[in-house]
Amino acid sequence: MYWEGASGFEIMLNVLMIGVGQCGNRILDAVNRQAFGGASRLSKYYSRQKFPSRVETLAVNTAINDLKELKFTQAKDRLHVPNLHGVGANRNKGKEGFWDNRDMIMEEIERRGDFDIAFVMTSVSGGTGSSFSPLLIHELKSRYKNITLIPISVLPFREEGSIYLQNSAFALRELMEVEADGMVLVDNQYLKRCSGDIGSAYDKINNMLAQRILFLIESLDTEMLSVTDLGDFKTVMNGGLRMGTLGYYQGDKKNPSVRAAIKGSLKEMGLLYPANVDAGEAARAMIIIQGSKDHLDVDEITKEIEELSSTIGHVFKGIVVRGGPPKVLSVIALEKVPGVVDLYERAKRAIHEERDRRERSRSQLNEAFEHINDLEEIY
Repeated sequence: MYWEGASGFEIMLNVLMIGVGQCGNRILDAVNRQAFGGASRLSKYYSRQKFPSRVETLAVNTAINDLKELKFTQAKDRLHVPNLHGVGANRNKGKEGFWDNRDMIMEEIERRGDFDIAFVMTSVSGGTGSSFSPLLIHELKSRYKNITLIPISVLPFREEGSIYLQNSAFALRELMEVEADGMVLVDNQYLKRCSGDIGSAYDKINNMLAQRILFLIESLDTEMLSVTDLGDFKTVMNGGLRMGTLGYYQGDKKNPSVRAAIKGSLKEMGLLYPANVDAGEAARAMIIIQGSKDHLDVDEITKEIEELSSTIGHVFKGIVVRGGPPKVLSVIALEKVPGVVDLYERAKRAIHEERDRRERSRSQLNEAFEHINDLEEIY
């Protein structure tokens, strides 16, 4: 698919966005909400999605009620895996459900055409998303040979319980083992600061993530003054641990400095996963700047990128001319993920505690059974 840019013909990106499980479905719904450009749940009936590229979206779930609650995702983009009413946070049951329905799921995807990049969005802590996503990525890799695959993995609130911590630990490991082209981390625990209550926090986190994804897609599919493309994005995401995150900052008329906007996009308050870039926790980065020509001083941008390069292994930059003060998206590949290490330590303790509780319960029951060991039933 081609469109004519200022300097000739360029290839339009073909993008697949899949939300798996309740969390992934809600992120996808937030993406569709912004793409429809309106807050009304009726917008999906009377308007068209304003995606910058050719984008196909699909919400996959074993729980039909989760699919029914989506407000901005069209019916044709909702896939219920039949004969399952959720998997009860049981990843083994979820995996069986995927393999039983693999052909149906993949046929639904393949009929939508070919893709250059796919985002698989999910929580790693629940049942459907954490079990389906590694297997789905494996199937996508085998059927689309040149596709760039990016899981967007949402880490749980740490107080959500032992099963969710266990699921997160095993799902994250499987997502790394399936060798996707880098992973974007989103940490609910860290982002809970966005709102006082969990319900509001979920909505804000989903909208933040949707905003960043759409910014990235639009930028990769736009003619830039400094060329940054899908290949550069893939190179960045393959850096360090192959785990990364997204940062964002938007300047305003009172503070239109492009250097301040770049710095703001790298501060922890602007990131979806906490990282101290100044302390050497970043391995590679891509900085994409949008704004009017009045605000895009190339010399200032170059100086800031050079400074960043002294602490980050390699920094790609892209400049997109748009109206208004500068907006900056930072794609950061990480060398250190202390929050993930802490999650695994918590998961280990939770698994041991769960096993000990089960053993104590069984022991108590066996002791109870001993009371009738020498007795027979009397009728």
